[in-house]
Amino acid sequence: MNDLVSIITPALNSARYIGECIQSVLAQSYTAWEMLIIDDGSTDETRDIVKRYADKRIKYYRNEQQQGAALSRNAMLREAQGRWIAFLDSDDKWESNKLEHQIDFMERGGYAFSYTCYREIDESSAELGNMVGGPKRISRQGMMRFCWPGCLTVMYDATKVGLIQIADIAKNNDYAMWLQVIKKADCHLLPESTAYYRRHSGSISSHSYLTMTMWHYRLFRDAMQMSAPYSVFCTLRNLIFGTLKKIVYVKHYTVR
Repeated sequence: MNDLVSIITPALNSARYIGECIQSVLAQSYTAWEMLIIDDGSTDETRDIVKRYADKRIKYYRNEQQQGAALSRNAMLREAQGRWIAFLDSDDKWESNKLEHQIDFMERGGYAFSYTCYREIDESSAELGNMVGGPKRISRQGMMRFCWPGCLTVMYDATKVGLIQIADIAKNNDYAMWLQVIKKADCHLLPESTAYYRRHSGSISSHSYLTMTMWHYRLFRDAMQMSAPYSVFCTLRNLIFGTLKKIVYVKHYTVR
């Protein structure tokens, strides 16, 4: 288990949270990793905070002009040297055994694409009492129905999947990636919580249903280049399965 993991981390004005994000990577029990942080033109102290970490595995890149998460992730995927590709947004964090457990799960199962459960936290890193999972196995058709994996939990084997590049869309670019990866391999769930997703005013989940519906439509219409009627169908299907996910795959627990 010494194959390199490339961790893709886009950052934009992330000074409040990125230190906690980096520390969760430094704490990993699996140590063969590189963290590719792409700063999309931050105007806060994001750069200064990243530069405090004198670890050669942390590699900092900066867009002098904002390019958006899609193009920023594309650039880092081209730079990645690892067999395993993982994703961690700058406001989220991992459990210390995340990489070790997920790689072991994938190697034992012979899987090229996987995700895990995660817990939700607030702006102060307090747990909100929600653990989010998903289907045990996701096929290509299943991924079309809904974006089941949380971006912060996904990992794939680049030797089997190859280089992934996606269209320049403002939102749902992680979903666009999974729709590319799923063409090469089904996605399998490691049924344990390995990460913490932060809910705050800037997170995707804070936006209205109407806004997110339009983002889904643009994903299918622009990124996937589907017809307008089929894009509407796929968007409506996403809304239905999104409701199903909340009912079936979100577990509530008491925070102590």
